[in-house]
Amino acid sequence: MAGSDTMQQLTILGATGSIGVSTLDVVARHPDRFRVYALSGNSRIAELAEQCRCFKPTFAVVADVDAAGQLRERLHSWGLNTEVLWGVEGLCQVSSAKAVDVVMAAIVGAAGLLPTLAAARAGKKVLLANKESLVMGGQLFMDTVQKSGAILLPIDSEHNAIFQCLPQGYDPAEKGGVRKILLTASGGPFRNIPLDDLSSVTPDQACAHPNWQMGRKISVDSATMMNKGLELIEACWLFGLSPDEIDVVIHPQSVIHSMVEYVDGSVLAQLGNPDMRTPIAHALAWPERIDSGVASLDIIATARLDFGAPDLQRFPCLGLAMRAAKEGGSAPAVLNAANEVAVQGFLQERLSFIDIARIVAETLEKHEVAELESLEHVQQVDTEAREVALKLICSAH
Repeated sequence: MAGSDTMQQLTILGATGSIGVSTLDVVARHPDRFRVYALSGNSRIAELAEQCRCFKPTFAVVADVDAAGQLRERLHSWGLNTEVLWGVEGLCQVSSAKAVDVVMAAIVGAAGLLPTLAAARAGKKVLLANKESLVMGGQLFMDTVQKSGAILLPIDSEHNAIFQCLPQGYDPAEKGGVRKILLTASGGPFRNIPLDDLSSVTPDQACAHPNWQMGRKISVDSATMMNKGLELIEACWLFGLSPDEIDVVIHPQSVIHSMVEYVDGSVLAQLGNPDMRTPIAHALAWPERIDSGVASLDIIATARLDFGAPDLQRFPCLGLAMRAAKEGGSAPAVLNAANEVAVQGFLQERLSFIDIARIVAETLEKHEVAELESLEHVQQVDTEAREVALKLICSAH
């Protein structure tokens, strides 16, 4: 890989989202270790331009040719010579470029699959915040990592916590004495509200997470607990475990980010303030440790830690994800596609909150599960599931 031992060249996919912004915050604290090679943003051109002005990347990537023109104009007026690319092709180019050492894969949803796969194929150190890459094409993705010798480091706070609690050099095939994983979940903003009130919650209420600052899509997923279901599927692939070896535990304080139980009865937990800069800094510097800018955890002020089992009546999306994880094959890709369409429908106020689970369940029912043979097959399943979900939303009106 290119780059010296000290200075690492970094591509950030999804730079204007919350993970991208947090990554740049950590990077800015360590100018001697990291240089930004490329930044990508979807539609927030003003924010991306500002990031380019600050970090002076070689490349910037946007969604389409119109956005590219707008960004080019802004950068040119500031005398910056950052080259502007657009579309999936541009994303794949900056993910696999020879000069790049590390790729932060933080594009939300299925849109992140191709560039993340391109980074893995090119043998990069891939910091995975895009869980959909594993939910949609887990086998394909893990095979690619294996073949290319890429280093895959999880960024989700839960998966990063598990990674930190596992023995160094953990081999998923051997399981290293692991009995099970305890995947913690805050329970989101609707953990305690009466079930009858769920049908009338608004997008703004669903996006008001009590502990984490996140984008709107992932905030809704957290409120339905679909996010935890997707994380369960991701954990199966990352750590070589079956869905039965992973327990979801409600932990409202979000201080313990996850736990690993061993066959000897030991349970190791990773704790910290709920701030994504901790897992980001951990993965950026791995196997070393660097300052992340996160305040120390005040364990005395924290005072208490609560735990409970998830209520699948309140969170049917979690139950659907658990079922898809057990079915395997194309089921998780269908689950993810239907959920993305349903969440979009809810955010546009075309669906009620409780309709999200209904759309996902009905889409899964209409699908015949098959083994995924290729990237094209993954994309075909994804497209078909979206069409089914969209039709279901339209027929509900």
